Amino acid sequence: MGRIKNIGTKNLLIFFASTLIYALCQMLFSIILMKEDLWSNFHVQLSAHYAVIFTMCIADYQLLLFLNKYLPYSRNIFYRIMAGIAGIIVICLILLWFFNYIIYNVLNISKEGMPPFLVKFAFGMAANIPILLVFELIYYFQSEQKAIANSEKAKREVLLFQHETLRAQINPHFLFNSLNVLSSLIYINPDNANKFTKALSKTYRYVLSLTRQPIVSVAEELDTLDSYIFLMRMRFEDSFSLTVSKTAGFEKNKIIPLTLQLLIENAFKHNIAIEEALLNIKITIDSDYITVENNIQPSNDVDKSGIGLKYITKQYKLYGKDVIIEHTDQMFIVKIPYIKP
Repeated sequence: MGRIKNIGTKNLLIFFASTLIYALCQMLFSIILMKEDLWSNFHVQLSAHYAVIFTMCIADYQLLLFLNKYLPYSRNIFYRIMAGIAGIIVICLILLWFFNYIIYNVLNISKEGMPPFLVKFAFGMAANIPILLVFELIYYFQSEQKAIANSEKAKREVLLFQHETLRAQINPHFLFNSLNVLSSLIYINPDNANKFTKALSKTYRYVLSLTRQPIVSVAEELDTLDSYIFLMRMRFEDSFSLTVSKTAGFEKNKIIPLTLQLLIENAFKHNIAIEEALLNIKITIDSDYITVENNIQPSNDVDKSGIGLKYITKQYKLYGKDVIIEHTDQMFIVKIPYIKP
């Protein structure tokens, strides 16, 4: 807290010092232009110029916040520039009217010898444009720093996700079950044992390749999912059904790796899957989402370890996407959005 307070105080001091120096420069420029005496009412002139510059800074800052919120550069650069110019003109006109009212009506200073309106307006515009440009540059560099920080954070989150995913897949329980199935198949069905070994190898090879591809196509994910489903069929046999409904043209869309596998794993982890009570899993691929749904038949022995749905949700958040979760009495539905590379 003390450090934040010190940073805030430092920024305020820099702001006041900068506006004071800028007001002094504007005052000197005005005196040279109007050929006035530098030391005549120096403190009054500096105070008046500082009041104008300070008010311009506050007005320009509010203008910048308004434009960044309602008309950012990403939406339309031309309209943003024109809106900025229009905003500066409005600010100058309002300030001219206000300070003219104070000078002539409140302080009762004579208009004789004062510069005409157009000269004041031109001077105000010349003083105001650099202020807004400086604010724009500050905002730009802050945005760049924030983007870099978010990028680094996203990289760390992706690495964490990959580590957690790998740990979930290479956990003793998963390996134990897989090796048990493989051991049984070697004696019962050597051909299936060979297929099981290849499927297990393909699944792990895909997991280990995640460091090179933070997002994958739906087609790649489905290809690897086939190997995982084969492993599950060898383990659970006829205790579950899986259907995949695809709309042509959407398999090139991008998603987070292992999304489908983890959702299916989540379904097995939280539900009973036996021949008398089939676990029905359906994957639907359409233009907006990949929908994974399963019937609900809760398991009393739920394994809490490994990757959960919260990890998937967190990963999609990094790309500004929301995972939709619908939970009814009969069905558990997850809708996965696509990611634009």
